[in-house]
Amino acid sequence: MRYTLLLLTLLCYSLSTSAQSLYIKTFGKPGSTPLIFIHGGPAGSAVHFEATTAQKLAAKGFYVIVYDRRGECRSADANATLTYEEAFTDLNNIYRQYKLTKANLIGFSFGGLVTTLFAEKYPEKVQAIVLCSALFAQQATYNHILDTVTRIYRQKSDTAKLREVALVEQLDKKSARYRSECFRLASENGFFRVAHPDHEAQEISRAYDSSALKQTDIRNKNAPERFYKNETRVNIYVQPVLASLIREKHIPIYGIYGKLDGIFSTNMLRHLEQLLGTKNFRYVDNSSHYLYADQQSVFLESVTRWLK
Repeated sequence: MRYTLLLLTLLCYSLSTSAQSLYIKTFGKPGSTPLIFIHGGPAGSAVHFEATTAQKLAAKGFYVIVYDRRGECRSADANATLTYEEAFTDLNNIYRQYKLTKANLIGFSFGGLVTTLFAEKYPEKVQAIVLCSALFAQQATYNHILDTVTRIYRQKSDTAKLREVALVEQLDKKSARYRSECFRLASENGFFRVAHPDHEAQEISRAYDSSALKQTDIRNKNAPERFYKNETRVNIYVQPVLASLIREKHIPIYGIYGKLDGIFSTNMLRHLEQLLGTKNFRYVDNSSHYLYADQQSVFLESVTRWLK
């Protein structure tokens, strides 16, 4: 009996220290509608969302929880595996720490994959999902990026860059290097940015650039390699999982994407809208990947209408 109690004590201590070793911050009142933001990556963070959007979302009546996944940014951990299962364990610990039985999840970018797979494994813990600029068909995204930059370089007669694209296309499509090279080309061509942001977005950007929080956004450059080394589910397609969550688990799923986000084709998003339903999908003007800052009023209004 004494041995059993010792084991239980050690287990509880392990869960507690695991959760506490993560960077976690909350906004709003604990009794309000719980909402967990799951950031992009690997090598991502919740810094930008925390600095620009979390408090404003809390003001809409949500209890917002932001955190950095283990081994990423402010949740530094040299022993982190960065696998989905590790992410699920830490997310479950957050549920325990904040005494949540169900929560709404916002999956941003790569965080959309974490969110979708977590909901597949623990549907009873998910009230609803908001996919914000979320990945759902990785190879289709990579194909779209490479096809688009190829057209750009052909129009410019940039033979050096065309050779570069050809080399990327020869890489192992389930490798960290293939992923990073695709996103590097996307970034070089402005796929994540709005060329002419409106006044609200400019003010948000200026405030963030001068904030102390921005200085904490130090990325783990080794995170993608570690993820690809330890995780078998790479370069995945989760649209069938989303369909199952909607039709079999009856979890409401919403999508909000920017029309200027260069990593998704209109055809990809059209199919996603057909799955989620027109009322559950917004395709937003003059916004790119960081939609919650590019068109913050639209983002806040959409999330509030869907989840409240």
